[in-house]
Amino acid sequence: MIRKNRKLTEATWDEALDLVASKFAQYKGEKFAAISSAKATNEENYLIQKFTRSVMGTNNIDHCARLCHAPTVAGLVQSFGSGAMTNSIPEIGDAKCILAIGTNTTSGHPIIGLEIKRAVRGGAKLIVANPREIDLCRFATIWLRHRPGSDVALLMGVMRVIVDEGLLDSSFIEERCENFDQFRDSLQAFELDRVVQITGVPRERVIEAARIYAQNSPATILYAMGITQHSHGTDNVIATANLAMLTGNIGKLSTGVNPLRGQNNVQGACDMGALPNVYPGYQSVADPEIRAKFEKAWGSPLSDSPGLTLTEILEAAYQGRIKALYLVGENPLLSEPDAHHAEEALRKLEFFVVQDIFLSETAQLAHVVLPATSFAEKDGTFTNTERRVQRVRQALEPRGDSNPDWWITCQIAKRLGTNGFDFDHPSQIMEEIAQLTPSYAGISYERLDNGGLQWPCPTKEHPGTPILHTERFTRGKGRFLPLEYKPSLELPNEEYPLILTTERSLYHFHTGTLTRKVSGLNVLKGEELVEMNPEDAEKLGIAEGDWVRVASRRGEVIARAKVTEASPPGVVSMSFHFTEARTNLLTNPALDPVSKIPELKVCAVKVAKT
Repeated sequence: MIRKNRKLTEATWDEALDLVASKFAQYKGEKFAAISSAKATNEENYLIQKFTRSVMGTNNIDHCARLCHAPTVAGLVQSFGSGAMTNSIPEIGDAKCILAIGTNTTSGHPIIGLEIKRAVRGGAKLIVANPREIDLCRFATIWLRHRPGSDVALLMGVMRVIVDEGLLDSSFIEERCENFDQFRDSLQAFELDRVVQITGVPRERVIEAARIYAQNSPATILYAMGITQHSHGTDNVIATANLAMLTGNIGKLSTGVNPLRGQNNVQGACDMGALPNVYPGYQSVADPEIRAKFEKAWGSPLSDSPGLTLTEILEAAYQGRIKALYLVGENPLLSEPDAHHAEEALRKLEFFVVQDIFLSETAQLAHVVLPATSFAEKDGTFTNTERRVQRVRQALEPRGDSNPDWWITCQIAKRLGTNGFDFDHPSQIMEEIAQLTPSYAGISYERLDNGGLQWPCPTKEHPGTPILHTERFTRGKGRFLPLEYKPSLELPNEEYPLILTTERSLYHFHTGTLTRKVSGLNVLKGEELVEMNPEDAEKLGIAEGDWVRVASRRGEVIARAKVTEASPPGVVSMSFHFTEARTNLLTNPALDPVSKIPELKVCAVKVAKT
């Protein structure tokens, strides 16, 4: 579809692709940006970042990991040298202790939720750390109900107990880690009375959790966006790494630090270099030798300066510095914090191309819409949360005039007169990925026909790597990092007395672009609900099912109230699946200075009956 006279009208592929290519040619360099998709295949993410860098001449490429697991990469790379899940999913069920912090696993990752339940049935101890009463609390040995945003204080308090009581693994620390003394000194700031004051968790529960985790090995840590989507998200992730190293629960079966990814190919999109500072395989764009390798392979000069992150791309569009945007498979109107500002930014673009399988809310703002195919209509690979690269095979003919994302990107590149995009099948793209990405060097479609392979898989004979850091950390020695508690950047006051936190429903996926099309899922959950504690509801005169207005400093939405003890007093919770009540109109765009993730999990709001 092409926008003519302010309306999107149907066009042929040739018309649309010719227009896109001619317009993109006018915006090469820093005026251009691309946002890739964690729902697209590895091959497609690889091509989008290659196109952005080698054809458009900029590193302004990012994707939704910026909104979910950017702190995982930033934090675990510092501690371990690799920002990925350290262990494999089936190992979770054999752990003797599981710490699930900031993850509503049975809703967000239900298959992994089954592994947790299997472990508990086998006698494992389960520690749940979550401000809200989630389903996992039913199975927990202990539930730590800490205040939103107080994760560092909680984890450092647990580690203070482990050190004070001599429950640490001294030999592991001495042999395999560094910087421990500096880290131990930072624990002095986390005297338990202060931890209790910050977190709201009783002293005896912090002590009990510390003893359970330290004395039941193998112990594994699972986390998700409950600890990453904060202005101190990177610190939260580093705290989990410190805890695993402190007790020697890393590099062994059923241990580790295991981030649970947000979409089906977040891991793969990161691996493929759909990030502003690294090429595929996390190879730095600032390293002259690495850059020379990619320049030779791609046959074009490449920029040596890191590009803009997703949140920075939208701000640059708002300011008029980014003039053309190529957006693939994302829906920022619902997923971005302070979504009204994101919408204003997109409306200011001189040329906006959206490539997606449905006409999303964001696609309706585009100058050109390119119809892509779903996973079931194409070949390719995905890399799941445990680093397992797996084939997806075409099962259906493409609907209507849609085409795979990889084909569309190649067509645009060819029309811009560029070599290196003459692919007939995604298997050829994977061959190029393997040549340039050491961790994928041994991966091919032929091998994947026999089942998935976990990276690193450096040679064609290598069996893949189920567990990272077994004999040495990727960076050599594991690095302890001292931390300090930093409050969230927007806390309640008289005008906005409540904290809003966000989560997902089991029944819907992300911005609802896919699942809201399924009538049965809309029967199970058909509207946004504002979940609030009975104590708060009574004060505000709100009853179950009432329509309420939720307002922050950035916007307001109207939705129905659900009065429930699952939310602690002072905290309201919403999902972000419903365009009728765009929760992210409310959320805070304040960023973690290291990973540039927005603070989606904590903002101040007021609620009133409408």
